Amino acid sequence: MKLALSSLLVFSATLVSGRTFTVYNGCPFTIWPAIFTDLNVGSATPDYVTGWEAAAYTTVSFSVPNNWQAGRIWARRDCDFSNPNPATQCADGGCNGGLECDPHTGTGVPPATLAEFTLSGSGNLDYYDVSLVDGYNLPMRIDNDQGCGIASCPVDLGPNCPAALKGPYDSTGFPVGCKSACEANLDGDPANSPNCCSGQYNTVETCPSSGVAYYSYFKSNCPNSYAYAFDENSGTALWKCNSALNANYQVTFCPAN
Repeated sequence: MKLALSSLLVFSATLVSGRTFTVYNGCPFTIWPAIFTDLNVGSATPDYVTGWEAAAYTTVSFSVPNNWQAGRIWARRDCDFSNPNPATQCADGGCNGGLECDPHTGTGVPPATLAEFTLSGSGNLDYYDVSLVDGYNLPMRIDNDQGCGIASCPVDLGPNCPAALKGPYDSTGFPVGCKSACEANLDGDPANSPNCCSGQYNTVETCPSSGVAYYSYFKSNCPNSYAYAFDENSGTALWKCNSALNANYQVTFCPAN
């Protein structure tokens, strides 16, 4: 009897230690969400596959450890996984591994809107953001059940994307992405670029937002997003929630607002 009670307590503690993440496809078309964890940062991973097909208006929920570090969720569009090349298997966001992204090398091919998470991080805080640093491919919003801030880019940035950044396009010629100035390689040297905050521009002092081409397009349309590498200074890029609250999070693609 004591052993059974002890096992029950351990099981209960395990349940409490995780968070529930919900991914909702609010788009009127099928997408292929994906999850990646930088295993160089932490070993905790969500209790779910790293990629799946999501029909329009469908939801999946899964458990995520309290100490999930350097995690990201994004979605892919117009995929054909008989094509093994991650750069061309989807219109955007494809990854090594096909439907299920490789756990070690399966980051998404830009442009892709990212939901980024570090749970129980510095100062006992959860950190999360909607990142456009790798460009944009779908509207996104991150909600939680504890009243903490909402990270979002609810606007379709494709149609009005500046010509130098626009694309890729679907089979009808509709733009399904908007590249970052870094990804578009506007200045010709991504290793030493103010658009990429690389090389001699790799600090917050040497890479102000004013030096990043088209920063204002992304930030003015999506003020609650992370629009370039050092966008924390905007005050509306990186969001925080007290880890003791054990917040559960929802990532919505194509939110209503």
